[in-house]
Amino acid sequence: MSIKSVMYGALLITGAGLVGCAGHHASEQALQQAASEFQSVKEDTNVLRIAPKDVIRAGESLARAERLSSYWGSGDDVAHYAYLSQRYSDIAREHTRQVLNQERAAKLELERQRLQLALREAKLLSVQQQGQWLEEQILNLATNETDRGLVMTLGDVLFDTGEADLKNSANRTVLKLVQFLQLNPKRVVRIEGYTDSTGGKEDNLKLSRDRAQAVADVLIDLGIDEKRIQVEGYGDEYPVDVNATERGRAQNRRVEIVFSDEKGQLGAAR
Repeated sequence: MSIKSVMYGALLITGAGLVGCAGHHASEQALQQAASEFQSVKEDTNVLRIAPKDVIRAGESLARAERLSSYWGSGDDVAHYAYLSQRYSDIAREHTRQVLNQERAAKLELERQRLQLALREAKLLSVQQQGQWLEEQILNLATNETDRGLVMTLGDVLFDTGEADLKNSANRTVLKLVQFLQLNPKRVVRIEGYTDSTGGKEDNLKLSRDRAQAVADVLIDLGIDEKRIQVEGYGDEYPVDVNATERGRAQNRRVEIVFSDEKGQLGAAR
């Protein structure tokens, strides 16, 4: 056999080895990604509640991929079952998202119906009595007169921890606010959301705006023109108390309603 033939054969063997290594590396990456996705859905209580079968299928596919990964030359099979595991994780997550949206919509509709009923009952009062009563209620709730205007604070107790959906305990306050705005059609409001310093800046900013928007959405659902409402989220900026204690953090987790004057002029935003 010539030296040239020997060298050519060696190159073929080396090339095959490199291809095999590349395939093995790709399948290992797919396996790691599938394992990460499965860990994420497995730790999500909502996913486990809503899509347990898809989570089980994701786990079974991942386990099969992990078993196959120990055999040389099984890279394609590893990648296949890792892909299946990822798809089941994706399906579980998407199914959960759809169901949670449906649950939130049903909850919002129920609360909207309850508030509308309360509004109809409240309208049995004369406009004059209602207006005087509401003025007193709003002034009692909005005790802070600032350079931004009259401010009403909705405390953290009206929201579940880390959530933006209003709790039922917010109904009475929101009802008074809706009636006040109905009787004062020239007034506008700015709804400002705030959080404590726990968590990341971006997450806090999003949560603060989502909470402010949740209040705005209820007002709009109950007939207040969205043009009369501004929404701002400030995250953990502008604390009203120190974040070193639970009491202080609870004070900082809030939504503030800033009222315009009777002519509809709002004070400057922060």
